[in-house]
Amino acid sequence: MDFPQTSVFLPPGMKTAKPSASVGRPREFDPEEALDKALKIFWEKGYEGTSLSDLTESMGINRPSLYAAFGNKESLFRKALDRYCEMAGKIIQSALDEPTSRGVAEKFLNTTAECLSNPCSPRGCMAVQSALACGAEADPVKQELISRRCATETKIRERMERAQVEGDLPASACPTALASFLATVTQGMSVKASAGATGEELRAVAKVALGAWPS
Repeated sequence: MDFPQTSVFLPPGMKTAKPSASVGRPREFDPEEALDKALKIFWEKGYEGTSLSDLTESMGINRPSLYAAFGNKESLFRKALDRYCEMAGKIIQSALDEPTSRGVAEKFLNTTAECLSNPCSPRGCMAVQSALACGAEADPVKQELISRRCATETKIRERMERAQVEGDLPASACPTALASFLATVTQGMSVKASAGATGEELRAVAKVALGAWPS
């Protein structure tokens, strides 16, 4: 998913204010821009695959500045993940707002295919890739990623339950299974995208998956 650059609001005069003993030395970098750069590195290399050296080099800061602004590596990753999920959440909500359950599934799958193969951002899904590469020492991060994905699946299930109440889905359909189906397909698409699958190939997967959708 392609994330726009963000900036921090600074009160008038803050950038030009002279440092003093009471105020302290102002930061020499933009924390929001640095966080965007950290997000990209985590997205490309995963949580465990990203070293502190990778982060400081890409963010253009030293380790003391990183610790002062963001805490440790795990804390920085969680902040980057918050930003990623905020943007991804808007895309998911757009799909959930479709008037029919099939429309939800179609938009969710096709939008995911486009985002995962976007040449302007790292390939694949940051949450999926980081979870797959997490070892025992990074279990708290892995559990956080799983929790985020489960939250998305829950939203889809609730939307399918509503569709069933409205008569848009047959009584025989299982909202829980349908939500799990969509989540499983998109996670598989993420793995394929990280291995180089094109948008066309991912959309073909989406088309086959939609063929299984209950009428």
